[in-house]
Amino acid sequence: MRLIFPLLVMCCLPQTVAATEPSKPVLVSVQRIWDKAPHNGFTDLIRFKGRWYCTFREGQGHVSHDGVLKVIASDDGKQWESVATFKSLRGWDMREAKFSIMPDGRLMLVGCEANRKTKPAHHQSLVWFTADGKKWTEQFAVADPDFWLWRGKWHNGKGYFFGYGCRADNRSLRLYTTTDGKKFETLVSKLHVESAYPNETSVWFLPDDTCYTLLRTEGVHASQIGKSRPPYTQWSWKKLGMFIGGPNMIQLPDGRFIAVGRLVAGSHRTSLCWLDPEKGTLTEALKLPSGGDTSYAGMVWHDGMLWISYYSSHEEKTAVYLARVTFGNGKGNSDN
Repeated sequence: MRLIFPLLVMCCLPQTVAATEPSKPVLVSVQRIWDKAPHNGFTDLIRFKGRWYCTFREGQGHVSHDGVLKVIASDDGKQWESVATFKSLRGWDMREAKFSIMPDGRLMLVGCEANRKTKPAHHQSLVWFTADGKKWTEQFAVADPDFWLWRGKWHNGKGYFFGYGCRADNRSLRLYTTTDGKKFETLVSKLHVESAYPNETSVWFLPDDTCYTLLRTEGVHASQIGKSRPPYTQWSWKKLGMFIGGPNMIQLPDGRFIAVGRLVAGSHRTSLCWLDPEKGTLTEALKLPSGGDTSYAGMVWHDGMLWISYYSSHEEKTAVYLARVTFGNGKGNSDN
């Protein structure tokens, strides 16, 4: 794979800038890591057993009937190899896979198959598991039909996953819990969100068990941040004042939150944003090299840097990229 944006920016920044703005996100490098299909998109990223794993969809286009889910792996983040490909057993389109590490140490992949040849379209969430990153289990259908599971999080032995209704007559948001990744129980059947169409989500837990959820809703000023305490059946929501597509968030070692997703005001792009979940604010901080059909990023904090997978069509085709971002005074050596 070729390095398209070698940026040794930290060596070029004046010492005064590094000293006065130590927390400003700075792009260190961007590498195109996959472009074999006509459309390569909807990514996620994780470190598992000392290796990098990136998942995404391959297909003829952003929306097509032939999508498959791909998993690639790397020791160093530079050289990547394909380790798994998942196809729908029913010949449906496969969509937007997300990683999580279960309490027993296995890697879990959740995705969705979609049949748009019918009216209305049908959706079914699916999961797979692996203990070594090489051998994967068969697929398991989970949650309710036509509720699309998105990025979840494991906390205190349970997995918490939001699913959103995909049918035009059911645009609701539902919260599920699971202890084994196969059986999903409904915790909240319908969350009360001030939106006609709540959908994509990212979940984060604080050490004190507070849960935040970054939620995409449709409209220019519609995305929201949710907050809840155990047992997570009551939620409060704040509008962020801007739209973010394919949302993901992570808490840095210093306690601040970074969100990443597609911003549309002015131009379509994938950007890092400062997120204040208590104030309900989202502020753009760094645009990644991107444009057009873009976003759906995965994030991992590792070796004092933020590693970000995403896809974009700003070059000659829609491809998957890996970016590394430092915050000047980045501390710690933890994976998320």
